[in-house]
Amino acid sequence: MRPVGQLRPGDHAWLAFGGGEERERIVGTFVTDGLATEEKVVYVTDTDPANLPGVRWPTGADPQDFVRSGQLRVLSREAACLTGGRFDPERMLDVLDEEVSQAFDQGFRAVRITTDLSWAVREAAEPVLGCEHRFGAAVSPSTMAMAICQLDRRRVPAGRLAALRDAHEVLVEVDPEFDDGVLRVVRTFDPHGLRVEGELDAARHMVFAERLSLAARGRRRVHLDCSRLRFLDLAGLNLLVAQAARLPHGGLLVLDRLPAEVAGVIETVGWHRLPGLARGRDGAR
Repeated sequence: MRPVGQLRPGDHAWLAFGGGEERERIVGTFVTDGLATEEKVVYVTDTDPANLPGVRWPTGADPQDFVRSGQLRVLSREAACLTGGRFDPERMLDVLDEEVSQAFDQGFRAVRITTDLSWAVREAAEPVLGCEHRFGAAVSPSTMAMAICQLDRRRVPAGRLAALRDAHEVLVEVDPEFDDGVLRVVRTFDPHGLRVEGELDAARHMVFAERLSLAARGRRRVHLDCSRLRFLDLAGLNLLVAQAARLPHGGLLVLDRLPAEVAGVIETVGWHRLPGLARGRDGAR
């Protein structure tokens, strides 16, 4: 698992998104960062460049300027991966290989590639899987190319998802909301909430409360993935109760995958003394 901001050449990354916000936060950052650092971005999509999901254009910038300079290559499905109206893995691999080959001569130090293959998996799952293996074999040793292969997990059977995921060496996620080496807070999307890693001590209560308040805005139910939480003090527990009290009437702050040490602290206090908190799913992440 790697944050999108830490992807580097040689990464063949997998994103099985469950909604628009998750996709925008990850793919939008991937494209935006590439354009900001003068890397070449190749996006296979039928969407107009100005409407690429989640991309943050500099103030006053015209997306077509990036297209005209060659830094942003938005290729239609027909141009990049269709032959006779059907998915053609050979064509797609050839087109992407040509884009990467040209990048060095064009003066770019890296190439970022992304596309959503949900439609192709529904039509031709086995060819897509073979294409992913071959594409990964081409990207992994590269000193210039990195890629995010997108898939809408709501539209693909679980068995096919697992096989396609296993064709990738990197699982990409959003950049952390906060990370100081002691506490790391990461947005989650299914279920909606935060993953909390490390130690939630007094020095970090304020910053965590801010991130939790933002994640809870407009929500009746918020989940905290606690599987990597090593320490929670009583003041931190009180902070969670205070946030739960600010949720709409009947709302819950659900604590998933509680480690034994943290669960022990909560059980010592007593769940009945912690209104608005609920124990969620158990088990490893």
